[in-house]
Amino acid sequence: MRTLFPTRRLALLALSTCALAPLLHAQTADYPNKPVKFVNAFTPGGPADVLARSLGEALQTQFRQPFIVENKPGAAGNIGADLVAKSPADGYTVMFGIDTTFTINPHIYPTMPFKPGDLKPLMVVATSGLMVVAHPSTGFKSLSDMVATGKAKGVNFSSAGSGSPGHLAAEMFGGATGMKIQHIPYKGNAPAATAVLAGEVDGGVLGVPALMPHVKAGKMTALAVTSRQRSKVAPDVPTVVEAGYPQLVQEILYMAMVHAATPEPVVQILQRSMLEALRRPDIQARLAALDLQVDGAVGAAASKRLADLSAQYGRVAKATNMKVD
Repeated sequence: MRTLFPTRRLALLALSTCALAPLLHAQTADYPNKPVKFVNAFTPGGPADVLARSLGEALQTQFRQPFIVENKPGAAGNIGADLVAKSPADGYTVMFGIDTTFTINPHIYPTMPFKPGDLKPLMVVATSGLMVVAHPSTGFKSLSDMVATGKAKGVNFSSAGSGSPGHLAAEMFGGATGMKIQHIPYKGNAPAATAVLAGEVDGGVLGVPALMPHVKAGKMTALAVTSRQRSKVAPDVPTVVEAGYPQLVQEILYMAMVHAATPEPVVQILQRSMLEALRRPDIQARLAALDLQVDGAVGAAASKRLADLSAQYGRVAKATNMKVD
């Protein structure tokens, strides 16, 4: 089973950045010499917010400079991303959010406030899957039950909104299995979960931690998680791979992004410092409670993952005529 922390990969990255330390120090000896702004592009209290605040606290201690979290939610991350894209390219403004701002939004929004090349990945900080749940009245006990009913007469899904990871997952389910899917968007995960609880919809594809109290209380039935490995928050729930649907794997990438012209020495200082922070047991515990798996991919590897997801989600958007008005 995948461990919480990919030790070997991050250790190698740490060694490479340490080897560059003298050069980086010579080129950026005064960075940071003023407050750094971490822009959370989603709602306060969510996983991106927790990541920004956890890393900000650690880096503030390390550099003895303020790392201030500013919440700029809206337009599925576009507002926060645009703020960073229009900020100076000096490493003092960093966006925290999820991949869909860059992988699906350009395909479904009629206009985008920034160009895809305006920002670049600082790091894939963490990943998480989603949980497929159903209202008990459906009688679904497994993902195969849902697929069979979906093929025969159709099912409806709630999600956190058009273009959200749950919406993408629902459309991917339909395309991969032949289910007839009716997507019903809500304004956020909480109302989407409430719709499942109330039996307004057959099911939903939503974040794991918020659903678990309802699953444990018998008010929802957990059918599968979309990650490659079982969730540490829901270890008894099978993955879509174990359920026989490997094509339904979907993971959210929690990203830290900077202006594309940010100097590479500054980028590497931030990467090295964030990796050190991610080794702290207290931060790992916070992330584990949110069902987040530490990742740590940077540079070309992080950019390729975004590009691959953008291509995949672009095909889904075109096939389903997915749009945001």
